[in-house]
Amino acid sequence: MIERFAHKKVEDSLKRQAAVALVGPRQVGKTTLALEVGRQHNAIYLDLENDSDRAKLSDPRDFLLPNAKRLVILDEIHRVPELFSQLRGIIDEGRRQGAGKGRFLLLGSASLDLLKQSSESLAGRVAYIEMTTLSPLEVMLKNVSNQPAEGNTRKPAEDNTGVSDKLWLRGGFPDSFLAETNRDSFAWRTDLIRTYLERDVAMFAPRVPAETMRRLWTMLAYGQATMLNASNIARSLEISSPTVQRYIDLLVDLLLVRRLQPYTVNLGKRLVRTPKVFIRDSGLLHALLAIDEREQLLGHPVVGASWEGFVIESLMSVVPERTVAGFYRTSAGAEVDLVLELPGGDRWAIEIKRSVTAKPSRGFYQSIEDLKPQRAIVVHANSDKYAMGNGIQVIGFAELSRELKHL
Repeated sequence: MIERFAHKKVEDSLKRQAAVALVGPRQVGKTTLALEVGRQHNAIYLDLENDSDRAKLSDPRDFLLPNAKRLVILDEIHRVPELFSQLRGIIDEGRRQGAGKGRFLLLGSASLDLLKQSSESLAGRVAYIEMTTLSPLEVMLKNVSNQPAEGNTRKPAEDNTGVSDKLWLRGGFPDSFLAETNRDSFAWRTDLIRTYLERDVAMFAPRVPAETMRRLWTMLAYGQATMLNASNIARSLEISSPTVQRYIDLLVDLLLVRRLQPYTVNLGKRLVRTPKVFIRDSGLLHALLAIDEREQLLGHPVVGASWEGFVIESLMSVVPERTVAGFYRTSAGAEVDLVLELPGGDRWAIEIKRSVTAKPSRGFYQSIEDLKPQRAIVVHANSDKYAMGNGIQVIGFAELSRELKHL
C-alpha cells in the first residue's frame, strides 16, 4: 500500500472537527484511505451508492444518534444531499453531549456539489481535504521503502527518475500507475474516461451530451497549458461560449481540469487576464490524446505542455494551505510558468523545463525584474541542484516538492 499524505491530514482534522469532508476524483483512493482510517477507529462505513446502505439512513437520526460515539464514514455523500441538513442538528446535539469531534468522514467525488451543500449547513462543523492523485513524493517514498537494505547497487536518484517518468506517462490514479503494463494502464484510463462521460456527467449535468463533453475534453487536452479560448472551442463544437464555460466548470468541479489564473500585481503592466487550462492528471491527458508509450509521448507536440502540467500538479499537491498559485504573462513577452505566493507572503517564480540544460527564457528574466520574487527557480527533470547566477536556482522537481512539503 502506498501511504497517502492525505491520511495524516484526515486524522489530524478528525481530532479537531466534528466532520471531515474528503473530496477528490473518482478512483483516486478515497475509499481505500477511509477504510484504513475506519479500521483504526472502529468506524461504521456506509456506501450511499448501495441501496441497502441508503435505506439505513431513511431516518438519519434514528440510525446515527445511537452511534454518536463511533466514527461514521459516508461514502458518495453527494448522492444524498438532503443528509447535510440532518447532520447539522446531529452534530450540534452531539456537542451538547460531549461528542463534538471525529463524528463523520464524508467522501465525495465532486467538489462543487459536496462543498456547496455542506457549506450551506455545516459551516464551522466541517474541515475540507482534497485528495489528489498520487504525487511523485508518495510513489518515490514507496520505491525507496521497497528497496533492499543491503546488496542494492541501484542509485536512488536513477530509480526515482524512472518512477517519476512512469508516473508522468500513466498518471497518478493508483490503479493506472500500478497496472502490470502500459497497455493495461491505458485501457484502465480509457474506461475511467468512459465512466465519467456516461455516469458522472449524466448525474451532475444530465442535459450535457456525453459526446459533446468528450470532444470538449479532448480539445482541452490538445490545448494543454495554453490560454483558454472559449470562442474558438464554441465554434468547433457549434455551441455558445457561455455553454463552453459551463461545461468546463463541470470538469473543474469534478477535479479533472485546473484553471490556472493569471497572477496579478499592480505594476502598471499590460497583463494577460485569460486563465490557462490543464488536464490535471497527466495519464488522463495522454489517454485523451491516444498516447500509451513513453517514446510516443516524447515525440508528440504536447510533450512540453504535458510535463509542465505534471510538474504543476506535483507541486500543488504539497504546497502549504492558503498558497495562492498562478502564472505571470505580460503583453511584452515576460512570462513565468508558475507563481506561488506562500502564506507568509514570500513569492516564488518558477520556470518549468523538461530539457537537461534548464536554460530559462528571456521572458523569465523580464518577469523576475517585474515580480521581484524571494526565490527565482528553474525546475528540471533531473536531480541536480545548483545556482545559475542572477539569483536563479536550478533544482529538480522532486527536491522542490520536498521543500514545499516541509514548509
